Amino acid sequence: MNSTDTSKFKDKAFRILGISTTVACVLILAVFIGFIIYQGIDRLSWEFMSSLPSRFAEQSGIYTAWIGTLWVLILTTIISFPLGVGAGIYLEEYGKKNKLAKILEINIANLAGVPSVIYGLLGLEAFVRIMRMGNSILAGSLTLALLILPIIIVSTREAISAVPSSIRDASNALGASKWQTIWNQILPASFGGILTGVILALSRAVGETAPLIVVGALAYVPFAPQGPMDEFTVLPIQIFNWVSRPQHEFVINAAAAIIVLLLITFIMNGIAVYLRNRWQNKMNW
Repeated sequence: MNSTDTSKFKDKAFRILGISTTVACVLILAVFIGFIIYQGIDRLSWEFMSSLPSRFAEQSGIYTAWIGTLWVLILTTIISFPLGVGAGIYLEEYGKKNKLAKILEINIANLAGVPSVIYGLLGLEAFVRIMRMGNSILAGSLTLALLILPIIIVSTREAISAVPSSIRDASNALGASKWQTIWNQILPASFGGILTGVILALSRAVGETAPLIVVGALAYVPFAPQGPMDEFTVLPIQIFNWVSRPQHEFVINAAAAIIVLLLITFIMNGIAVYLRNRWQNKMNW
């Protein structure tokens, strides 16, 4: 066998290995999701969605959990979107390309990989103890905003850097200021990528449990939160609480809550994919 045949054999073997690994992962995921749906689909009902938690599994629902999840998601979006996108624009368009900027860029990229429980400890000290926010929705939202800010900043910078420099040059040649170029040309052209990154970051925040447990989100909340300073719980914590119970009925409740959480995540990821494809088709550079 000569070197050409050896290379072809390696390519074919790697292709088969890649396909086999992908199929195995998809099958495992399909089995897992199918088992969850099999266990929890019969428990899903409007009564389950609108009932308060209870020590009796058949009377317990996820009303406070999904209302708390909605509160956290909205506040996290309001906090993280302007900060993350603004920081990304500054670093990409206004920041100087020197060693300090390079160090800052590396640190932001590393922060995206820090374990979420570390952000929980930071939120506990900064928001709960120093700012005295207590176990509130606002403290949890600020903690999750810190968690996803590096992801939003990195995705914003990548979306802006993907815009061809000819668009900037053409705008500058027409006499537009730097901000006019960014606002009227760069942001509209890169908004699809920015929005995709923000939605994917938020979909990660929806499934986070560790930082919220550290901040003090409760496993049992007998009322729906009415404001940002109220105590709260979220779907992942409610699921964690149910699966730790010995009664099998609570495990079925947990499976039904997982289906709801998966639906929220799939919808958010679907919206991100739709927006990305729509903007890619719209922009013909």
